[in-house]
Amino acid sequence: MSMTPETPLPPKGSALRPIPMLIFGSRWLQLPLYVGLIVAQGIYVVLFLKELWHLFQHSFDFSEQQIMLAVLGLIDVVMISNLLVMVIVGGYETFVSRLNLRGHPDEPEWLSHVNASVLKIKLAMAIIGISSIHLLRTFIEAGSLGAPGRAGYTETGVMWQTIIHTVFILSAIGIAWVDRISNQAVEEAKAHSAQ
Repeated sequence: MSMTPETPLPPKGSALRPIPMLIFGSRWLQLPLYVGLIVAQGIYVVLFLKELWHLFQHSFDFSEQQIMLAVLGLIDVVMISNLLVMVIVGGYETFVSRLNLRGHPDEPEWLSHVNASVLKIKLAMAIIGISSIHLLRTFIEAGSLGAPGRAGYTETGVMWQTIIHTVFILSAIGIAWVDRISNQAVEEAKAHSAQ
């Protein structure tokens, strides 16, 4: 929805009426959710260090496959942590309040053009990455164990994990496609209104 000359903007610093102020202020109810995700990120740091220490302790006892599985576990923790950062920073910036990081040397590149649509696509891609790591671990563990059914890996279980991963991919493609269509509609509406 574009602003037309007939719809004047309220002057800066003008007070909102009570109901709109309450509705607009309700966005701050999300703050404890983001703080909770920061706590979860701290837990993932502890988990990463614990897994890294376990790998270090057993590096000479582990086979190459066991080391690869341990490293995939570390990558999985890092990818989930990256997902948490995207949700915390991008979600707060999009739905709660500006972080005012413009010009800061550590400002994430993607933050300058983040909105709800971009955030959804980035989250979908992160989930696909995490799912890929889990699926790769499943394939390696199931293949290295030899007999079906050991460690809980059955052909049906692996098949369902593959199907779920494929659904994640198709969902991400669907989200990106809908976003592209809606962006084209917005561009066409802007071009039409400019005429």
